[in-house]
Amino acid sequence: MKSPLFFAKILLFGEYGIIKDSKGLSIPYNFFRGALKNIKVHNDTTLASHEKLLEFAQYLKNTPKIPVVFDWNQIKKDLDQNLYFDSSIPQGYGIGSSGALVAAFYDRYALDKITILENLTPDKLSFLKRTFARMESFFHGTSSGLDPLNSYLSLPILIHSKDQIEPTGLPAQNPQGKGAVFLLDSGISGETAPMISLFLENMKKESFSNMMRDEFTTVTDFCIEDFLKGNIKSLFKNIKSLSSIVLKYFRPMIPPEFHDLWRKGIETNTYYLKLCGSGGGGFMLGFTKDYEATEKALKGYRLEVVYHF
Repeated sequence: MKSPLFFAKILLFGEYGIIKDSKGLSIPYNFFRGALKNIKVHNDTTLASHEKLLEFAQYLKNTPKIPVVFDWNQIKKDLDQNLYFDSSIPQGYGIGSSGALVAAFYDRYALDKITILENLTPDKLSFLKRTFARMESFFHGTSSGLDPLNSYLSLPILIHSKDQIEPTGLPAQNPQGKGAVFLLDSGISGETAPMISLFLENMKKESFSNMMRDEFTTVTDFCIEDFLKGNIKSLFKNIKSLSSIVLKYFRPMIPPEFHDLWRKGIETNTYYLKLCGSGGGGFMLGFTKDYEATEKALKGYRLEVVYHF
């Protein structure tokens, strides 16, 4: 039986904010994908994945708060047959490598699972998100559950709040358009857990907490609204504000060698960068009205277009 593929995700808007119950917009990204497979003889890569799955299965078995019953007989059989996660999704890059694994695991082994073919009521979506959050917490401490949900449904998801989410449509792309959303490869793998710990520590400071409420969340909400309505002019005005806020308050999450590049985009209005996931490395997300000009400005860096305006 061929294993289903589970795609990477890109959180267009809402990184960190969704941990604190604000809006977010996440889309599947099928350029990178993964699937559960068995192998007769391990190589170093598949063995590392297999060992991680053994730990993950043990974690699920010992975590009573996960509201799902798994088929442990089948899990044991598959683990005994060298189960591993065959994935092209780079780890530590902010595009949901652990989320895809969680989605694949739930899809294969959850009994009485909620399927994408049934009527996905708000209650069912909320249940899935909570379940996935608890499952994915094994990989990086605190999870919103959004990455696995996005990978599992393979649909754009609009997050209104922690318990209010819905699949959404995106404006049609313009393949001939000059504008683009793109990924910028930092060439460095980041770790989610330390970044989230740093954010939660910062949230204890009143000034940072006020900034999240009064600036970050407000501008993020405007960006989401503009993007979904196709208000490009307003979107870029708000993206510029968001990029400036992130550079000022989330500087430790941006690799130091990209600080000047980030600032240069804001000052020249050629492109605007934001975090893709928790930061600390991996991909950064860019928005530009003129992708050709941005390619020239970022010559020597690896870029990947994910959406055309």
